[in-house]
Amino acid sequence: MAGLCSPRMARVSPREMAVCRRVALTGLAALLCCSLVQADNWPMWRGPSGDGRSSETNLPVKWSATENITWKVSIPYAGHSSPIVWDKTIYVTGVDEEREQRNLLAIDRQSGRVLWERVVLEAPLERVHKLNTRSSSTPATDGERVFVSFLDQESMCIAAYDFEGHELWKVRPGPFKSVHGYCSSPVVFENLLIVNGDHDGDAYIVALDRVTGATVWKTPRENRTRSYCTPIIRDIGGRTQLLLSGSKCVASLDPRTGEQHWIIDGPTEQFVASLVLNEGLIFLTGGFPDKHIMAIDPTGTGNVTDTHVRWHVKRNGVSYVPSPVACGNYFLVTSDGGIATSFDASSGEVVWQERLGGHYSTSLTSAHGLVYFLEDDGTTKVVRPGPEFELISENPLNEECYASPALSDGQIFIRGVEHLYCIGQRTH
Repeated sequence: MAGLCSPRMARVSPREMAVCRRVALTGLAALLCCSLVQADNWPMWRGPSGDGRSSETNLPVKWSATENITWKVSIPYAGHSSPIVWDKTIYVTGVDEEREQRNLLAIDRQSGRVLWERVVLEAPLERVHKLNTRSSSTPATDGERVFVSFLDQESMCIAAYDFEGHELWKVRPGPFKSVHGYCSSPVVFENLLIVNGDHDGDAYIVALDRVTGATVWKTPRENRTRSYCTPIIRDIGGRTQLLLSGSKCVASLDPRTGEQHWIIDGPTEQFVASLVLNEGLIFLTGGFPDKHIMAIDPTGTGNVTDTHVRWHVKRNGVSYVPSPVACGNYFLVTSDGGIATSFDASSGEVVWQERLGGHYSTSLTSAHGLVYFLEDDGTTKVVRPGPEFELISENPLNEECYASPALSDGQIFIRGVEHLYCIGQRTH
């Protein structure tokens, strides 16, 4: 008997053909969603590829505050920065507001025990938005050093430590001024550490030598407007591209030199969510004062505002803060208010839209054909992308969470407002 999507099937309506296509893509999504190199480590913001995807195939999908918790350790400092993982150690930052100190902690992966703690910076507390903290930038590691990013009054402060906690260098590569505070997570690329300096002043993107901290290049940003996006770096069309939204534009730079490949004006002023690449397109979500979702062809040169936008959605499930994720032919996003939307990546058509709950600040993660949505109240909803909304599980921690998860070697690490959780059993 012919299957649902058999070419021999007679009198198939356009609606049925669309269903056939999506059913076929469901299986494909499980493969493409995680078609990455092995990613046991989670070395920076949004993981090894910077877009929330993991190649893990054995992550837990069911837990609670008491079920499937390997350990839970108190974090004495506030912060919305995410944990990073390298081999046997987890690194996390926080702020001691009483002492006005910004700190870096190394935590043993096996037990949750704090191995060492260092005060990176002592400085007056900056003004922040109610959903921001003085420790919102996620650290990064190159496998030899840990890099951290804080605001020292009105100067960006970047520091490097070895794995024993010795400070290797500390630099202030440029100013930063914003009424909402600071969040610039560093990105490791070859011999460089790249940091976004979009702010309300002489804005810039800067690349530092990761061994010495010396400035290698520094590219001005012409629109001088605050944004909080972490760049992603991809090889596309024979060019290595550093891609980011912010400062009233979307742009591609050469990460080795800082020279611009292409730029799109707008579509609005300020951005928080990081970009993702999928199906050959760059996807943007967010913006203030106007909210947009946009698919961009990244193969252009110069100003491509009028030529390389493939589709554009306004105020339909758009997120401002949570970064999206791509899974096969699906592009998934949750609005800050808890509306989850799955788009067809190639056309922008809404596949499904569902209210997931309250407020969302964290970014989406994906592995093994599943997407993890972590709500501010600490509940993670696991969803399988497909032609229909499919909820796999709901997993409450009963603790507010504003930091995005880290996925590594069969475990999920979630930072709450008071604790760091290790969920699931390690596979090695």
